[in-house]
Amino acid sequence: MADAKVIPFDDGAADRSRGGAQRPARRRPASRRKGDPSAVREVKALSGGQDGVSPQEQRPAEDAKGPGLGKQKKDARGTKKAAAAAAEAHEDVRIAQEAREQQPEPEPTTGGGGGWERRIAGGLAFLRRRLTGDYEVDEFGYDQELTEQVLMSMVRPVYEKYFRVEVKGIENIPTDGGALIVANHSGTLPLDGVMLQVAVHDNHPAQRHLRLLAADLVFMLPVVNELARKAGHTLACAEDAQRLLEGGELVGVMPEGFKGIGKPFSERYKLQRFGRGGFVSTALRAGTPIVPCSIVGAEEIYPMIGNAKTLARVLGFPYFPVTPTFPWLGPLGMVPLPTKWTIQFGEPIPTDGYPPEAAEDPMLMFNLTDQVREQIQHTLYKLLVQRRSVFF
Repeated sequence: MADAKVIPFDDGAADRSRGGAQRPARRRPASRRKGDPSAVREVKALSGGQDGVSPQEQRPAEDAKGPGLGKQKKDARGTKKAAAAAAEAHEDVRIAQEAREQQPEPEPTTGGGGGWERRIAGGLAFLRRRLTGDYEVDEFGYDQELTEQVLMSMVRPVYEKYFRVEVKGIENIPTDGGALIVANHSGTLPLDGVMLQVAVHDNHPAQRHLRLLAADLVFMLPVVNELARKAGHTLACAEDAQRLLEGGELVGVMPEGFKGIGKPFSERYKLQRFGRGGFVSTALRAGTPIVPCSIVGAEEIYPMIGNAKTLARVLGFPYFPVTPTFPWLGPLGMVPLPTKWTIQFGEPIPTDGYPPEAAEDPMLMFNLTDQVREQIQHTLYKLLVQRRSVFF
């Protein structure tokens, strides 16, 4: 019988050897992946050999002794086909392995309620620490854990959604070490101090905490006194401020005080007197920079159109505001208007280049105080010109 005609089945391999276009790799079952025993057995079967032994070495002894010419041709053709099939199998295994390596690792799934489970677990752990007293409070009464997890979480929606605070110049606040942030004060109620504290923590790369200097009245009010201490506020005195600055803390002060927060709406964004420059003297003694800060938007949350001075004296308040909604609408009149806020931090003014006795120089303190005040006022005017609307 004549030799059967051999029809090559690896046209793709031949095309590749001739420089033709390579056909796309065929998807193999999972059992033929690299390292799988069944895949190894299949490759062996296609190549017709055993581990580490070529097909020529596995021929029967009688074929190696001198087979006929026709049989040698058949064996040669069979060997070529087997080698081509083995190469194809190895190539498919390699392509599948590379595809698996390039595929990203699947993220672990914890179910739809995984986020809530973590929050509940964190909340329970927080309550356990509060009940057992396993938390730290510094010498001023500052509770960092309570401030981050509770107090800021309560006011952050107002900061982000209601006032939509935009922060500029956050890079002017040092990454570490003490610094004194000096800002304007307004708004009838001191919400600007709270928003400033959130703005520094949430926007600064180091998430620094701002320790505000508050007036005596804050620490005389029930509940407010305790919350202010827990949030890191301290009495506005030079001794406490200097200790915080020398300890590397970020301290905030609003020198206008009640004169700024309680001024009528007709004088909005006009800075009041900055006291006698005590904050400059504190910064000079500590050798820390002064960062001017301008806040736009707080003036319009409670437009103060009048001041009931008699009632203020009876209650012991520095002023009793009268606005278009308060006291006419009762508690509803205490809801602030949803104005758009902008907080900008100016370039820091260094103080470490002055000698120690500079803190006692009244002319130097006056000049630095005026420089800070003018920089804040100029920035306020610039932000007001750029503002499109009070509410947008």
